[in-house]
Amino acid sequence: MGYFRLLFRSLVSRMLLLTIVSVIAAQTISSFFWVQQFSESEQKSVIINAQHLAEGALSTISFFKGLPLKYRHLVLEQLRGMGGSRFFVSLNSEKIDINPIKDSELKTKVIQTVHDVLTSGLSTNKSLEIEFSSPDDLHVLKNDILLKDLPPSWGAYSLIIPTAKPPILVLQIEIEEGEWLYLAAILPPPYLLSNNQLISAQQVLTLLFTTFLLLLFIYLLFHRQTKPLQNLANAVSEMSIDLDQAPLKEQGALEIVAATRAFNRMQQKLQRYIQDRELLFRSISHDLKTPITRLRLRAELLDDEQQTVRFNQDLDDLEMLVKGALQSVKETDIHENIQEVDIIKLLLQISENRSDQIYIAEKHVYPYRGKPLALKRCLSNLIENGVKYGQHVEVMVVDNAEELQIIIQDNGPGIPCNELETIFQPYKRLHNDSQGHGLGLGIARNIIHAHNGDLHLINRKEGGLEVLISLPRIYKNQL
Repeated sequence: MGYFRLLFRSLVSRMLLLTIVSVIAAQTISSFFWVQQFSESEQKSVIINAQHLAEGALSTISFFKGLPLKYRHLVLEQLRGMGGSRFFVSLNSEKIDINPIKDSELKTKVIQTVHDVLTSGLSTNKSLEIEFSSPDDLHVLKNDILLKDLPPSWGAYSLIIPTAKPPILVLQIEIEEGEWLYLAAILPPPYLLSNNQLISAQQVLTLLFTTFLLLLFIYLLFHRQTKPLQNLANAVSEMSIDLDQAPLKEQGALEIVAATRAFNRMQQKLQRYIQDRELLFRSISHDLKTPITRLRLRAELLDDEQQTVRFNQDLDDLEMLVKGALQSVKETDIHENIQEVDIIKLLLQISENRSDQIYIAEKHVYPYRGKPLALKRCLSNLIENGVKYGQHVEVMVVDNAEELQIIIQDNGPGIPCNELETIFQPYKRLHNDSQGHGLGLGIARNIIHAHNGDLHLINRKEGGLEVLISLPRIYKNQL
């Protein structure tokens, strides 16, 4: 069931499946009603033909019964030589054993119809045998003589149709003691003495051919119509990573054009909003430098040296906040195009100068679509932290159909459990060294969030810290 769902995830495949089911269901239902209607019509025709044949047989039986015994064989020879009868007629001294065809409901109705006509027209109740036989297995004249063994001059040609082998109706009636009148004839078309199939082989071939053409046209149509929809889905996925991507071309069905136009307008509004916020933030941060410098000059004019030192410390902290804010915006908002990134190659570039401290578990990984410079800055920050506090770092990559995971493990002291979430806050630091401003982890997580991923910090049981990065595989099926 899981494979079936995976196979029919796309709109095109589901439409093709729905078309196949619809065509088969429609053809089956229509064929069922058509066969039923056609079968009823042909059954009526067969019954009517059986009545007419029975009436003709009744006339022939009455004719031979009325002839004197010495003329019957003479008339029989004339019939064989000159024709003039629809029946194969013979006078036999015994009843011929007939090998019947397979029983069916229609066969029973035909025999009953012929029996009713004959019994109603005969004045005496004579022994009457009615049966259907195959032409290849029909016994005539004697029980050891087959129809196909007779010469054409004996009238056998009237019971043999080269293009078909319809069943033959055989009537045997004892007109005199020890003398049986043998009548054999083919019912007029239709030759319907067995139940019809719901769908014939010819209908199956026609169904397969029409279904193939229909599926081909539907596939071409929907493939063309869903391509703009796929482009829209890709653009929506990439917008969280690259807000400055080019507007989509409005094409496809009316509904898809409307959705594309709405997406382009939304992206344009977000671009303007982000640009205005960045401009405002940069302007405020830049403008703060002037009053900070002015305050430093005024602090130097103070007579109290202790107050001057305190003023300068506060101004240093304020200036660090401004520089940190500018650095956070600069390193998080990286304007670069989205492209396929070789993660293993990127990790090897980061570790090439510290191969003795950084171990990269190399394996085959599908390219990941993202911003290479931003990812390199994020991973470099995390790996350098691991080397700084844990001396040795191991990096592993786990790739599957849903996501790409990057696992960074070190042997350092780890992070207190109550600080695992607050450590991402700006200027949050757990060590008193002079390097850094406490922005690295927050910037790294923002870059991962911009790629629709997530970053988690986990304290290892054996000691050290594990950084788990999860990046969704949005584009893997297109690579």
